[in-house]
Amino acid sequence: MADLTAPFARATTALALLAVDPGGLGGLAIRARSGPVRDALVAMLAVLPVPLARLHPAMTDEALFGGLDLSATLAHGGVVMNRGLLADPSALCLAMAERCPAQMAARLALAMDEGRGHLLIALDEGAEADEGLPPALAERMAFSVDLSDVALGDVTGFGPEPEELAAARAALSSVIVPDEAVVQVVEVCAAFGIATARAPVFAMRAARANAALAGREAVEASDLEVAVALTLAHRATQLPEPAPEEEPETPPPESQPDEGERQEAEGEGLTLPDELLLEAVRALLPDDLLARLAGRKARAARGSGSGAAKKGNRRGRPLPPRAGRLGDGARIDLVATLRAAAPWQTIRASASDRAGLHIRTGDIRLKRFEDKSDRVLIFAVDASGSAALARLAEAKGAVELLLAQAYARRDHVALIAFRGTGAEILLPPTRSLVQTKRRLAALPGGGGTPLAAGLRAAMELADHARRRGLTPTVVILTDGRANIALSGEANRPQAAQDAQGMARALASAGVEALVIDTGNRPEAALKVLSDILGGTYLPMPRADAKRLSGAVSAALGD
Repeated sequence: MADLTAPFARATTALALLAVDPGGLGGLAIRARSGPVRDALVAMLAVLPVPLARLHPAMTDEALFGGLDLSATLAHGGVVMNRGLLADPSALCLAMAERCPAQMAARLALAMDEGRGHLLIALDEGAEADEGLPPALAERMAFSVDLSDVALGDVTGFGPEPEELAAARAALSSVIVPDEAVVQVVEVCAAFGIATARAPVFAMRAARANAALAGREAVEASDLEVAVALTLAHRATQLPEPAPEEEPETPPPESQPDEGERQEAEGEGLTLPDELLLEAVRALLPDDLLARLAGRKARAARGSGSGAAKKGNRRGRPLPPRAGRLGDGARIDLVATLRAAAPWQTIRASASDRAGLHIRTGDIRLKRFEDKSDRVLIFAVDASGSAALARLAEAKGAVELLLAQAYARRDHVALIAFRGTGAEILLPPTRSLVQTKRRLAALPGGGGTPLAAGLRAAMELADHARRRGLTPTVVILTDGRANIALSGEANRPQAAQDAQGMARALASAGVEALVIDTGNRPEAALKVLSDILGGTYLPMPRADAKRLSGAVSAALGD
């Protein structure tokens, strides 16, 4: 069995299995910056039994699916169609896959689901943790390898020869998969919180391919270990629970000697304990898995973590043109307009005495672009009670740390403190670090906890930020012991009810939220509040500024 602890060896093993069963294993995601290490692995793609087709995220539907060949149509006076890249089975090599828009990801996923013989090689060049493949594509590829930390000296050669791969492909359909192997793989998926049905299917196909490559007629224990390690480790969403201690089992009666013989005849290699399969997956889990999962969960609940997408006709990433009328500053897409008008030129010319191109209103296509708005992080900080000074110190340090990174991102920061009977905006949205330090120098503390008032102030500030074109995210720091109602009265039940009401208002307004519980023990009411907000709940007792800043950055996908 190959040394799967070495990233490049994992990559070449995955590529070999993909070459044996390209239609069943979907593809391979390669996370690495452009360089000699990635180039060495890309050069090995020649072993795949289908031709390589290179894609990029800005490709149009005409390039993918085919369409009108405008130059040939105008030259020949008749409609000439061209074939798209998806017309024939191929290995689709998608560069800059982390930038693939959702529309293109959906089209590629559909092409893979239709069973046309396509497989996907995704080159993910994302430098940050939040940059990565669209989930629709990652779901449909069996393998994912990270070569970011691989040195050129660690690059190894490709193992199997072309003749071995061809023989394995020929023998693949005859490889037997025992039923107990399927049961074990499904149990491993459940232990690691893998809910997708594709994962066990990929694992069993990888095990079959590994057995065929080794010349075996049935899947054995070593095949299962390779398969689960390569297909399940990057899909894990939780660590498996430790196995409970069980009573020693009563040995089977001596009157049933045929059972052992039957199991041995079916395949002795599959009697390995489940712990070995769990360890095969656990060995490849990243050290910071829990931190990654927290950030991934938060981004899945709210979005990408960046500013909201805005459509316009001036700047940003180009979008497919749309039919429309000129006016209100709209910009015409000349090529798309000519493409729409070209098929009708012969008919229009025969019905008109005028020579030249015949353009109708319905042919007009307008340019569209997508831009990202700036984001504002609104910190709503509980400044009440005896722990106010510590919480405010944490918030001040976190705000300063986040602002220091704001120039690399499109972030503004605002600060609201709630105490006594109301809330106060201490720092309006800003990117000025000097102004922030001056405003944060002396913040008051003490008094009751008007959580509802803090949420109301945060919603008003978020609404104001939206009108300025910003995308707001509210970060709430509190221990959850609300005791001041919106009316200013000291009424704990009414205060909790008012806080939940304001949380529903924030959620209905579509404002993203993050609730950080700073109490010594997690507060159940804050978890309920976070669920109402549709946000993320992070219990962080005794959090310092650095931990707080890191938690916010991870949860927001920075």
